Amino acid sequence: MSGSRRLAALVLCAGAGTRMKSARAKVLHPVLGQPLASYPVGCALALGAAPVVAVVGHQGEAVKAALTGCFPQAPLGFATQAEQKGTGHAVSMAEPALVGFSGDVLILYGDVPLLRRETLEALRRVHAESQGPLSLVGFRPADPTGYGRLVEHQGRLARIVEHRDATPEERELGLCNAGIYLADAGFLWEALRGLRSDNAQGELYLTDIAAAAANAGAAVGVVEATPEEVAGVNDRRELAQAARVLQGRINRAHMAAGVSLLDPGSAWIDAAVRLGEDCELGPNVQLRGATALGRGVVVGAGCVVTDSTLGDGTVLQPYSVLEGAALGARTTIGPFARLRPGTELADEVHLGNFVETKKARIGKGSKAGHLSYLGDATVGAGCNIGAGTITCNYDGVNKHRTALGDGVFIGSDTQLVAPVAVGDGAYVGAGTTVTADVPADALAISRAPQKNVPGWAKKKRALQGSAKS
Repeated sequence: MSGSRRLAALVLCAGAGTRMKSARAKVLHPVLGQPLASYPVGCALALGAAPVVAVVGHQGEAVKAALTGCFPQAPLGFATQAEQKGTGHAVSMAEPALVGFSGDVLILYGDVPLLRRETLEALRRVHAESQGPLSLVGFRPADPTGYGRLVEHQGRLARIVEHRDATPEERELGLCNAGIYLADAGFLWEALRGLRSDNAQGELYLTDIAAAAANAGAAVGVVEATPEEVAGVNDRRELAQAARVLQGRINRAHMAAGVSLLDPGSAWIDAAVRLGEDCELGPNVQLRGATALGRGVVVGAGCVVTDSTLGDGTVLQPYSVLEGAALGARTTIGPFARLRPGTELADEVHLGNFVETKKARIGKGSKAGHLSYLGDATVGAGCNIGAGTITCNYDGVNKHRTALGDGVFIGSDTQLVAPVAVGDGAYVGAGTTVTADVPADALAISRAPQKNVPGWAKKKRALQGSAKS
């Protein structure tokens, strides 16, 4: 049966996508953190196809790099279509990449991200049952204008006719060609060599292989898909529509796995994000890139988290922004905190409202509750950092580090002028500018002595009163 036969896949990614109005190739446009072409490639890999060959053209090297980055260990191959001579020509360019392959070849498109694995599995079953060299996917759009029609004769698929070449009667047919094929490799290459370009567009139509199979007396298997899942992306509006559909699928899968989304319609979760059980996401949350949340993590409204890991039981208060940060268990962040790349927090750290970190390693149980900047810093365990503390890490030319030992207390409105170190258990008085190392268990204080002038305020008010009179 077909399911036991070897399977390879071709994904056509050569077009520029002029309707996108973009300097970037269409198949490279991101959808939920992944390039458009990665979705059909991933679908083929999930079926067990090996190799999966992407046929590239416009910005081919960038497409190769993007797909290799998405699937670094996968059996990927590449072929190049230097000239756009139609879909039949594009597929024929992949023949050298499959030299010696014997089995079935699945043909997909790089701009069709919504195709479901279940549909392709059904295609393989129908292909096995028909025992013919070719099977394909059809669909019934509300308006078939522009689509190729599946033409039957005596109850069997006879050919596919493109809309431009169809007769008025053929244009009345409702079952259309989705462009997705499963073909025996030997039949495919032989049929492609017989294609002709005597049609309305002067191109080599891949659709003509259906007639080649039917004319040889073979049955062509057909599986019907929904119009939504075989829809191609051609412009920015369709890109946004596809993202919305994919997001709905992702959100439903997370909720089925034990994640609470307080407003599923506003939660945007990239395809590669991983969420533990009992996580809770508030409205308008964005989780991007390779973000991973442990069990029981709470993410408040409006948070944006990119390429970050959050340990079990961590709480992000609303409107916090994290990028490239690694948080231990039971940390509490925000609201309105910003954690920049290189931030590493141990368990039970608390960073409060309007605290910003960058390349900061902060030890277990340390706290910075308000309005502080900790950049290029190492903070030990059990430290308390007062409001308004700043690590002055940049001298105009180079960055320098600040190091705080365990159990350090930093008073409010302190400036730590790096490079500088504060030893274990030391105290720094509020308002201090620290320019030299502080020994362990010492008190550092640099503010000017307070001076009180008796009666000064009373005299000032008296002078103001006389001036008014």
